[in-house]
Amino acid sequence: MELKLEVADIAPPEGTNIILATSHFIKTVEDVYEALADSCASIKFGFAFCESSGPRLIRKAGNDPGLVEAAVKRARKVAAGHCLVILVKNAWPVNILPRLRQVPEIVTLHAATANPLKVVVADFGEGRGILGVIDGDTPLGVEKEEDVKERMDLLRKFGYKHPYP
Repeated sequence: MELKLEVADIAPPEGTNIILATSHFIKTVEDVYEALADSCASIKFGFAFCESSGPRLIRKAGNDPGLVEAAVKRARKVAAGHCLVILVKNAWPVNILPRLRQVPEIVTLHAATANPLKVVVADFGEGRGILGVIDGDTPLGVEKEEDVKERMDLLRKFGYKHPYP
């Protein structure tokens, strides 16, 4: 068999964040649903999980039908065993990731972003696997003093850091 490399474009829909993970076991679907629902009262989400054995279905769940279908569309593009694609609105990945890290079935978190996201996939004919991700664009330079101040102000505006003394 020949190994082929592909790049799957799974950019999140406008106004959403995407989380790409590898998980295992059908219990993933219910445990991820509970982790997301418990992480933030206002969260809207949809996700898809690719089984790699048994009926090999794309399992899906969420509290927003549009996000569920968008997650399924992206999972089909990757189509790698145990691939988990999560789309979220009204919440930030930084607030969700600690809960997802507690889900026993999650093996790897590959990306959490609102940027364009591409997945490098290896296809061996009998199966596919995620090799890595391309998250956003390349840097255009190094931050200057005014950029540092902007970054620090933004974190305080969002409430992630205390105001300056």
